[in-house]
Amino acid sequence: MEKQDKLYRIALALALFTIFYNIAEGVISTYLGFEDESLALFGFGADSFIEVISGLGIAHMVLRIQRNPDSNRDNFERTALRITGVAFYLLVVGLVVSSIYNIWTGHKPLTTFWGVIISAISILVMWILVWWKRKVGRQLNSAPILADANCTLVCVYMSIILLVSSGIYEIFKIPYIDSLGTLGLAYFAFSEGKECFEKARSNKHCGCTE
Repeated sequence: MEKQDKLYRIALALALFTIFYNIAEGVISTYLGFEDESLALFGFGADSFIEVISGLGIAHMVLRIQRNPDSNRDNFERTALRITGVAFYLLVVGLVVSSIYNIWTGHKPLTTFWGVIISAISILVMWILVWWKRKVGRQLNSAPILADANCTLVCVYMSIILLVSSGIYEIFKIPYIDSLGTLGLAYFAFSEGKECFEKARSNKHCGCTE
């Protein structure tokens, strides 16, 4: 029982770390994205802020299943999922419209250097979180925690998109690549928003495990 409590404390600590990391990542990415006129980096930062809302729901979930591993999703989690879903859909609209506008006007970022740096750091941090959450989830035999670990992979995919688009632009200065990278982020944001509403309506775990 003592070992189990320790594992739940680790799971909660990982959830809280994810929240604070996303806050820092969001602040830095949106600021630098605005300064460098990189829509992909700015959108990546906006996504990080939405992930904070999701992270609050995850932290609450860990506390809930610690008290009762067989309990279902409660009202707090469902509300957090709905708010997160709406935020993702709004982000999608903003990213798509801005991308089309930038392509139409031929807008280019001043630089995407920071997009390369931030995405590389994010890939490393998120992979560590995935590994650690999976380890804790297996030891607790907890499907919700394992599902959260797999859903963290979406953050890795979005970081890879930012890294590729930022890297290609920084090296080759190919027009529109920043906007195309932004559309890639919008695709994953739409998928996350859809999944949030699906989970809010049911008790199933993260759809990305299926």
